[in-house]
Amino acid sequence: MVTRIALLLTILFFSFIPPAMASSPMLLDRVVAVVDKEVITWSELYRAMEFESGMDFRKVSEAEKKKIFKDNEANFLDTLIDRRLQLQAAKKLDISVSNEELQQAIEGIKKKYNLSDKDFYESLKAEGMTIEEYKKRLSEQILLSKVVNQQVRSKIIVSEEELNDYLSKNRGSSYRIRQILIKRLKDRDRGSMMAKAEEAIRRLKAGEDFSSVAFSISEDPSAKLGGDLGTIKKEQLGKEFLDVISRMKVGDISEPFWTDKGLHIIKLDESIEARNQEELKEMARKKLFENKFNEAYKAWLRSLRERAFVEIRL
Repeated sequence: MVTRIALLLTILFFSFIPPAMASSPMLLDRVVAVVDKEVITWSELYRAMEFESGMDFRKVSEAEKKKIFKDNEANFLDTLIDRRLQLQAAKKLDISVSNEELQQAIEGIKKKYNLSDKDFYESLKAEGMTIEEYKKRLSEQILLSKVVNQQVRSKIIVSEEELNDYLSKNRGSSYRIRQILIKRLKDRDRGSMMAKAEEAIRRLKAGEDFSSVAFSISEDPSAKLGGDLGTIKKEQLGKEFLDVISRMKVGDISEPFWTDKGLHIIKLDESIEARNQEELKEMARKKLFENKFNEAYKAWLRSLRERAFVEIRL
């Protein structure tokens, strides 16, 4: 049977209220944000945090649950506001998703995970979702992809001059790394830092995705990107990082290690050795496009916020 993450790979994390949590005393609905004439409720925010965290909250106390959500609700609410703004932009631009596109996406998911129709529907049932709910969330995800492609991705150009300049400055080996960082703080003891790192390791060994754990535990700005530090040249890394990476294969996750910044756990996503000119050029083109896209996407989101009425009521 396909897991939640596998089946719902194309869907953002706000999808449903598991039956076991439907009667939770925390789920007292109220408006937590207004985005133009639409509202975001606490139940939407709760579902987002529950799903993305990957934790089984039936195994934690009510006090622990409240603390986890209180610590993360502002970041999650920002994500929900950005999503709502993008969906509103798509509507204003008259962008839509046809039934044919939706069905093609569903067939693509079934093919990717080798699902029969029976497996697909049983997986939805196991997650407490109807096919109508699934189609609605998948349709929204396709809509988000369309509006971002039209308003951001299609407008990005990487010139030959930029490409050559990048290549001249970025030769040799480099690494694509994700990290979880527990920061050194003035009044923080090493024991409490290790306890937090051990929680991350426990969740990773249980099979939780590194990006999800980084989002909820890491104290580095990269947490919002699932811990992604991007591609870093070998000579830009400190000795502690290089010592750890030298013992890793692509896909490995390190044990916690110390630097002057704190306690780190890293995942080696890619090791890029110096290659022939055509390979390097293609890699550089993709990297420059990715950098430009990230900057343009953030700028577009800022412009959506500037033109909208957004009120946060946490």
